[in-house]
Amino acid sequence: MKIFSTENIRKIDRVTIEEEGVSSQELIRRVAEAVTSEIVAHWSPSTPVVIFAGSGNNGADALVVGRMLLEAGFYPRILLFNFHGDSLSRDCRQAKHDLLATGYQGLVEIIDRAELPTLTPEHLVVDGLFGSGLREPLEGGFMMLARVISESGATVISIDVPSGMFGDWNARVIGRNVVHANLTIAVQFPRLAFFLSDNADLVGRWKVIDIGLSERAILNTPTKYFYVERDEVSAVLKSRKPFSSKADYGHALLFSGCYGMTGAAVMAARGALRSGVGKLTVHSARAAFPVLQGQVPEALFSPDRQDYVISDMSARFNCSAIGVGPGIGTNDATRGALETLIKSYKRPLVIDADALNAIAQNQSLLDHIAPGSILTPHAGEFDRIFGAQTSAEGRLLKAIEVSHRYKILIVLKGHYTATVRPDGKVFFNSSGTPAMATAGSGDVLTGIITSLLAQGYKPESASVAGVYIHGLAGEIAADTHGEYGTTGMDIADAVGRAIKVIME
Repeated sequence: MKIFSTENIRKIDRVTIEEEGVSSQELIRRVAEAVTSEIVAHWSPSTPVVIFAGSGNNGADALVVGRMLLEAGFYPRILLFNFHGDSLSRDCRQAKHDLLATGYQGLVEIIDRAELPTLTPEHLVVDGLFGSGLREPLEGGFMMLARVISESGATVISIDVPSGMFGDWNARVIGRNVVHANLTIAVQFPRLAFFLSDNADLVGRWKVIDIGLSERAILNTPTKYFYVERDEVSAVLKSRKPFSSKADYGHALLFSGCYGMTGAAVMAARGALRSGVGKLTVHSARAAFPVLQGQVPEALFSPDRQDYVISDMSARFNCSAIGVGPGIGTNDATRGALETLIKSYKRPLVIDADALNAIAQNQSLLDHIAPGSILTPHAGEFDRIFGAQTSAEGRLLKAIEVSHRYKILIVLKGHYTATVRPDGKVFFNSSGTPAMATAGSGDVLTGIITSLLAQGYKPESASVAGVYIHGLAGEIAADTHGEYGTTGMDIADAVGRAIKVIME
């Protein structure tokens, strides 16, 4: 799914209205109908409802919601903010006229100043103050109104985006001055801001409503941001031919594990095998031999000359792809071996965990990483390499910058893991569960991506598909073991079932 900027969404709106003959009033009706349906489905008519309507088209949406709720047997209090005599947009003015024409004038209050109403946790608030039409951060009375709504404990539904927040970038916004929604009902598309953890408490849960904007305009409008769903991954994964053999599905090499961290190698190996690689070799410290052979007998074991650490990362066995990092530690011998690998290997690598920590200690290695390599940091690992960031938004912008500079892909792990490509495109992942916040989960992801790369998938496809498979495997594991009980090994063991679900 494409994620558009606020400006591009406005353009798509205009095309829908001007070229396809759909009136703005009809689009507002569709928005209001979806919001009203959500309320009617989950709240009773006895619920005390307060609707805040601004003077623009977001306010028009809210006013039509008010009219539809009245028709459904609710009795909302409707506050329409109309400063400077008549500041309403054309559509908001029409929505006001239609609402008053229903005979419910006593429930509609025209407000000419930012009043601070009394709200309680029993109230349901519909936020239609600004939406994505906002140009500057809230200040003055509206800032105080946003705070009152957020601090009241009322349940809040925001139409489009929470008032006070921008749909794209929010570096200028102070969270306290934004309406905090429990549910944000986005019109046609999710907004970029929804995918950044900085805004999680502002957006709450979000859902998208389809109001039938121009499919042609959507197709022809470019964007660099995407939300990856199952269909996109299904289209990438290839069915296996009846007469194929393991030689057709690549040979992956994992440099993983050391004394005391062999489990990381086990989970990475299981992730790789469950995602279909033809042959897998794990190179690890000699001490890891009984654990790897006992836990992952399908993998070949390549012992290092050292008993407890990896000191040699020479590419070998004519491997198709290499993953490095899970559980390797950052001792001098291992860091030296990693430096040799990075400087000598000219094909894309998958780099994770302690390999990232070693790069943080020697950032000049970034200049030697082969183009198309895939780095899979969580926020802490990213900041250690590329500098501390004060927000998820800043971290994403930095990832876009360094991905382009070094011609590498960055898989920035999180709730909506973002895969950042050198061409500036960003793919947010839709699968996953909080159950995956567990030791070893990232090691499994390294194995999956390395496996796909070994099977011949391009780095761009291997990373995006690998992240989605990993998240779906986490969901499947959590269905059995729950959010508290899921382990990295459970996720690894669910990878094959995840791919089966996707391809079905």
